[in-house]
Amino acid sequence: MYEVEVKPSARKANGAVGGLVNRDGIRHAFESRAAAEAWARGLSESGRRPVWIRTAHPTDLSDVDGYLVSRQRQLLDLDRAYDKRRLRLRNGSSERETLASFES
Repeated sequence: MYEVEVKPSARKANGAVGGLVNRDGIRHAFESRAAAEAWARGLSESGRRPVWIRTAHPTDLSDVDGYLVSRQRQLLDLDRAYDKRRLRLRNGSSERETLASFES
């Protein structure tokens, strides 16, 4: 038996996971890790953000074998924001110039 606990990062990032937790709770048992990973892939396809199984650390005092986790949404949004800023700087315009063009 392979037991998985859903972490808050997965609930916040993926709506399908949040709905599942509301219906069935945060702990889920599977026959194997492979079955848990297949479940995570299905949730990733159903929701907006990917989720995956992470093995519990050996010193973890919890009685679960793994966790369903995801990256925080804010981190993903900041990654794209950095690319936009870099593109704007490469084109030679600044935020002030861009805002000034809209105010005219």
